[in-house]
Amino acid sequence: MAEQSSNSIYDFTVKDIRGNDVSLNDYSGKVILIVNVASQCGLTQTNYKELNVLYDKYKNQGFEILAFPCNQFAGQEPGNNEEIQEVVCTRFKAEFPIFDKVEVNGKNAAPLYKFLKEQKGGIFGDGIKWNFTKFLVNKEGKVVERYAPTTSPLKIEKDIEKLLQS
Repeated sequence: MAEQSSNSIYDFTVKDIRGNDVSLNDYSGKVILIVNVASQCGLTQTNYKELNVLYDKYKNQGFEILAFPCNQFAGQEPGNNEEIQEVVCTRFKAEFPIFDKVEVNGKNAAPLYKFLKEQKGGIFGDGIKWNFTKFLVNKEGKVVERYAPTTSPLKIEKDIEKLLQS
């Protein structure tokens, strides 16, 4: 589906880490945090730790984290999907969904990321600047906020709570 005709993230189908199609419409009615992740970034340890805290706390209240591995920033996600899953699930104990490795910038950027950037450009333009850029999506599938890679996931908690209560 062309990005121009997309009204929400629910219009997109993505691949999970095993290569299966996943319609984001499956997450309809949930508050979602979409994050481009990397296993070997300086921000990795704290981000995964705090994302796990948020996920454990709110997953039963209609909150979901969708993690998209990306190797576009200093080659910090070099593994294949199997290796990425092993690191994420074993080393970082992530229980939230991990998807197929994607590009978030450039002509090969995933359609979902083109849409996210159209909805919420960054301070220095639309491009994703680094690993762990976060997009907060409301229950209607609309992007409501974009956070810098250095924004601690726990600093987003109040925004998540607000959307869960709306």
